[in-house]
Formats: sequence, structure tokens, C-alpha cells
Amino acid sequence: MNMTLKTVGVTAAIIVGMAAQPVVAHHSFSAEFDIARPVKVAGKVSSVRWSNPHAWIYIDVTGEDGKVVNWAFETATANALFRRGWRKDDLLPGTAVTAEGWRARNGTPTANTSAITLPDGRRLFTGNAPNEGTSR
Repeated sequence: MNMTLKTVGVTAAIIVGMAAQPVVAHHSFSAEFDIARPVKVAGKVSSVRWSNPHAWIYIDVTGEDGKVVNWAFETATANALFRRGWRKDDLLPGTAVTAEGWRARNGTPTANTSAITLPDGRRLFTGNAPNEGTSR
């Protein structure tokens, strides 16, 4: 068997193997979040993870008892946020914000975000399900 035939065989095997890999399914909104449980919290941005398939905004929220809880707010993809007018310098750590969305079904301080309001009053819409937002 010559080298070209072996190369073609190995390449074909790799392609078939890659095609057989399981596809990671995207979760539905209602599987993780409860539209009947809206949430609105105010706090300071601790970090932002500009990633796909979802970007995440982490906000330190001080409760009535004085304890700080770090909330995780899921947004649309980083690319979708950029298309809606978001910029990385909009949410620097320490920025005071108000976040609105829908709570996670599992009871953790996690939510799917509909909008973030900045100190100057600008609202950044995520366009996440079930609310397709518009740009600022």
C-alpha cells in the first residue's frame, strides 16, 4: 500500500470519527429559568466573562443582612451583545448596576438577563429569551 492511500484512509477515518462526536445541545430557556420568577437586583460588577454560547455577568449584591452574594447573569452570546451596542468597557469591575431577568429554577443566585441598567441610566438589553431586546 502506498503512502497516499494510507494518508487518504487515515484522513477519512478522522473525518468519520469527528462527525460521530455527540453534538452539545443548547438548553431551552424554560428548562433552566422560570418566567414566573422575575428578579431585579442592584450591586457591583465583580467580573464579566465574554464567551460563547453565552456571556456571563457576575454581580456582588449586598443583602439586607449585610452578606454579599455573587449573582451570575446569563446573557446572549458575546457577538450578539456587541451587535446590540455593548462594549467591554461598559461593565468594568466595580461598576454599580441594576440587573433584571428571570431566576434559575435550581434556586441558586443565577438568572437569565433581560437588561442591565448603568449608573448613567443607560439600559443595555441582552435580547435573551423570552424577551428579544433592542439595542440601547
